[in-house]
Amino acid sequence: MLKGIPKILSPELLKVLAEMGHSDRLVISDGNFPAESMGKDAIVIRCDGHGVPELLDAILQVFPLDTYVEHPVNLMEVMPGDDVETPIWDTYKEIIRKYDDRGDAAVGNIERFAFYEEAKKVYAIIATGESALYANIMLQKGVVTD
Repeated sequence: MLKGIPKILSPELLKVLAEMGHSDRLVISDGNFPAESMGKDAIVIRCDGHGVPELLDAILQVFPLDTYVEHPVNLMEVMPGDDVETPIWDTYKEIIRKYDDRGDAAVGNIERFAFYEEAKKVYAIIATGESALYANIMLQKGVVTD
């Protein structure tokens, strides 16, 4: 065990986060996301017993967000016609505000099918058991400055 590392971050996940370089991206997916098919060219890490918010909070403790792009965090937009509320997005923004001075401005949206296309290019996908709909989130890594 290590001190100061959130216990939810497994050795496998820590290794992947450490391997990632500036501009590499990762998706933390909800339980409905096709992680295995989207992640054919990525590392897929299963975290089925956990939700996205708890993983997001733990990851952002060790993972800098990219300061060279407008939106280092992107959410999957709700499809037109879907009558779905996304209160989990407010939870994400609250977590992001703790770790990034840009707060809500760091967060963008990507149309659902464009999100899938971008997800096929990420370094890693963390597949969770999150049951909230449209709970997928993509993070772009920045540089460690301290």
